[in-house]
Amino acid sequence: MALPQRIGTTAGNSRTAQRILGVDPGLTRCGFAVVEMNPNRKGHSVHVEVKGTRSDEDLAHRILAIQRAAENLLDSYAPDVLAIERVFASNNAPTAIATAQASGVVIAAAAARGIPVAWHTPSEVKAAVTDDGNASKDAVARMVQRILKLPGLPKPVDATDAYAVAICHAWRSGVGARFSMTANTSTHQGARTAMQRAAAAQKGGLTPAQRAWQAAEKRALGR
Repeated sequence: MALPQRIGTTAGNSRTAQRILGVDPGLTRCGFAVVEMNPNRKGHSVHVEVKGTRSDEDLAHRILAIQRAAENLLDSYAPDVLAIERVFASNNAPTAIATAQASGVVIAAAAARGIPVAWHTPSEVKAAVTDDGNASKDAVARMVQRILKLPGLPKPVDATDAYAVAICHAWRSGVGARFSMTANTSTHQGARTAMQRAAAAQKGGLTPAQRAWQAAEKRALGR
């Protein structure tokens, strides 16, 4: 059962901004958020919703429901890139498997439409949005509300996380980089190589938020 929550709409169809579909994957609740981020690092919400499925439903039908929700959003909002949270470890095997299943069909839907896909770990997302890779859910929600100038805190948490993933990608890739998106899109390993990041840092330096998510990524990868 879908839980739609439309926060705002774009005025016209301006493509000066990077349009990003952020996804917090899951079978029980999958968060989707479409945002537009401008080169000045300001942005706004275009659409947000949470697609839910019941645990007592047939697994194939649950996966199909997530796929169709993703396809509808990709076709309706034509994002420049899909950014999805990459869960690389979990103590709960069933949850990890369900997350992977939901991620797979969303990624495939984007790939079928030629839309680039980027992966970001939870710690990277938190660091990009709050400057703290260990930030609480409440801290992330407050920053998302502030960045996107939402009328209230985004709810439920799946919507918050989807927004945060989209913001993370915009700030991490460089919001003005949509005309060269493949150069900044993450691989299945979740990031550019350490050598590439070091070269970028030497060229132009990193913002405090960028340094924070870089440190969070290194911790996540055990470097």
